[in-house]
Amino acid sequence: MTGTSVAPRRSLLRHPATAPSAVLAAGAAGAVYLYNTDPHEPGHVLPQCPFRMLTGLLCPACGGTRMVYDLMHGHFAEAWMDNRALLLASPYALVLLGRWAWAGLHGRRWRPALSPRAQLAVLAVALAWTVARNIA
Repeated sequence: MTGTSVAPRRSLLRHPATAPSAVLAAGAAGAVYLYNTDPHEPGHVLPQCPFRMLTGLLCPACGGTRMVYDLMHGHFAEAWMDNRALLLASPYALVLLGRWAWAGLHGRRWRPALSPRAQLAVLAVALAWTVARNIA
């Protein structure tokens, strides 16, 4: 036998760009479906909020599907009414997604880290928003 060794092939699933690419593809597919499906009208196949189904209360993300639909159709005032907090957080989330995809496409892994103080702030805002929207 010869002493040749074959270098192990790196799995495509382990490439740093795979996860952000999959998230972007799923988001694009969901956006195409949602663009043609008005969530303001009943009878469509759209996910239901498990928190609302169990408690009857609005969670911090309730109205997000309607908000995205309204944004895609240029109805900014309606999107604001659907979920203000999520609308304000959306640009930040899109920047994080873009940063993750950029790093992955350049062969690097990127994992954002929030300090415990930042995590507590996000939790406090989500909790305050949940209480505020369920009182009104």
